[in-house]
Amino acid sequence: MTVGGREARSEGAFERFASASRPVLEAALAESLPPIPPGSGSLSQAMEYAVLSPGKRIRPLVAMAAGEIVRAKPGGPLSVAVAVEYVHAASLVLDDLPSMDDAARRRGRAALHLVFGVAIAELASVTLLSRAFETIARESTITPALRARILGELAGAVGAGGCCGGQAEDLAADSMKVTLEDLEGIHSRKTGALFVAAVRGGALAGGAGESALEALTLYGRNLGLAFQITDDLLDWEGDPKKLGKDIHRDAHRANFATVLGADSCRALVAELLDTALAALAPFGRRSAVLADVTRFVRDRRS
Repeated sequence: MTVGGREARSEGAFERFASASRPVLEAALAESLPPIPPGSGSLSQAMEYAVLSPGKRIRPLVAMAAGEIVRAKPGGPLSVAVAVEYVHAASLVLDDLPSMDDAARRRGRAALHLVFGVAIAELASVTLLSRAFETIARESTITPALRARILGELAGAVGAGGCCGGQAEDLAADSMKVTLEDLEGIHSRKTGALFVAAVRGGALAGGAGESALEALTLYGRNLGLAFQITDDLLDWEGDPKKLGKDIHRDAHRANFATVLGADSCRALVAELLDTALAALAPFGRRSAVLADVTRFVRDRRS
């Protein structure tokens, strides 16, 4: 999977970028958690458990890398990255609830609702969503107009046209009748929307122009869908110890692995990632990190 030799030039760029950026990101995730009034019980601990659990941090790192492409001041993309990870952490808490996937493990440890209870899990999720928007709203290195735009796009990625709408459609889908087109639509919202918001938000923090945003949108859409397909494959045939979560959680619902089979899934992932790579062509060598993320998604085993 190469575009003009791009993969050969960029291989390892994402790991290097992640190694340098993750300490700053982890510190910001911890420092940006909201103060909780006395008497709120275990809400604060639950949010820390959700956010600071070990994760790959792909979405926030993509936001930070997109900011570097447009030479943004670091504070803006970092705030977007924190907000995106808060949204993602909140979505995982909800996804694991008994009313959703009823999962027992997440990121190598007990699902949050099993530790703190369903009520606190729900409150932690909502509080993290609120804090995500506060984080961007107070970022002074981003102009007010761009803050408003980033907030609007992130809100759209969360709501009816994004994660929540995609999850609702996924829950309602008839596993015996769902088509490939249905699955692509569901997961473009459930998974892809937050990837798009991450990459666009990081770039908007640096005042990216519309042509750059258009290219990054195409990249994010294809990367997000490829990520979901590999996730379905791992759920079907992966090692739960490496994944840090239970497998076959979605066996009762249609997914890409059950609809297409493993070989067709891998072929579709390769096609999507080639399209994502091609979208980065206007940025040249500045896109080395984002280009290498496609290899990471293709090859991941956890």
